[in-house]
Amino acid sequence: LYLAQIFSEETDEDHGLTLAEIAQRLSRLDINAERKTLYQDFEELRRFGMDICTNQEGKSFRYFLGSRTFQLPELKLLVDAVQSSRFITEQKSRELIKKLETLTSRSNANQLQRQVLIAGRIKTMNESIYYNVDGLHTAIAKERQIQFRYFRWGPDKTMILRHNGELYTVSPWHLCWDDENYYLVAYDSVSGRIKHYRVDKMKNITITDLPRDGAETMEHLDLTIYTRRLFGMFGGEPIRVTLEGDDDMINVLIDRFGDEIPLSRKDGDRVETRVDVAVSPQFLGWVASFGGKLTVTSPPSVKEQMRTLARKLSEQYE
Repeated sequence: LYLAQIFSEETDEDHGLTLAEIAQRLSRLDINAERKTLYQDFEELRRFGMDICTNQEGKSFRYFLGSRTFQLPELKLLVDAVQSSRFITEQKSRELIKKLETLTSRSNANQLQRQVLIAGRIKTMNESIYYNVDGLHTAIAKERQIQFRYFRWGPDKTMILRHNGELYTVSPWHLCWDDENYYLVAYDSVSGRIKHYRVDKMKNITITDLPRDGAETMEHLDLTIYTRRLFGMFGGEPIRVTLEGDDDMINVLIDRFGDEIPLSRKDGDRVETRVDVAVSPQFLGWVASFGGKLTVTSPPSVKEQMRTLARKLSEQYE
């Protein structure tokens, strides 16, 4: 076991140990190991599944652990994903990265530390989200309803409970990650509707003994389409909207709605598509952010909302 630990922590393809060095490390642990014994131990570890390899350097041989469950490039990707995720706090990011470092040698772990330094991104203030996600997965697996309180941030960064602090009771069905935030997609039995909640704004989540509702409604839910319709996960009934934009908007449209959207050529270098979206202030702002390169051409009700937004913005900056 100690030999396996030595190989895992101290060796990789660029850092091997000689038999003498291995015996020296075992001696520090009050374990006497002769050359013949080490050879037998190497074979035992290989039969167990460890990739014990050998490199010859002149007259000496160095032994190291070759393939691992995670290779260094894979660990770098995971570290960067953890570090860049807004819903994981700085403290929890450091804890997770430390654990990822144990999956490679100490030399390679230093490279993972250098990988962390590229970050400096905005992180969530709510440490409880890490445990909220785990609790919600448990509730979904047990098919039980949950209760929780929902809050928003006040001007002084204090939590202000919504609905006067009353408990929300819903049936959890899906967890999805959109725009670097975790959301719970749930069924509300009182309203008979599908609703969604930012997980980092949920408090005091408890799993009840009540069986989960909404199976028939959720059976017909296409989660991919649902999340695409809800820009920034804000509510609103889906409406078929026609968008027209320059050719360089094609990539933007496909990134947002998927490559199955219909595209047709308009006059000049313009294209048109029709998509179902929840028309919210976030959607209108998204369209406006392209400065005229993308416009709403129908229905008239959404065009009027765009005009109203444009007038308000113009008045604010007069």
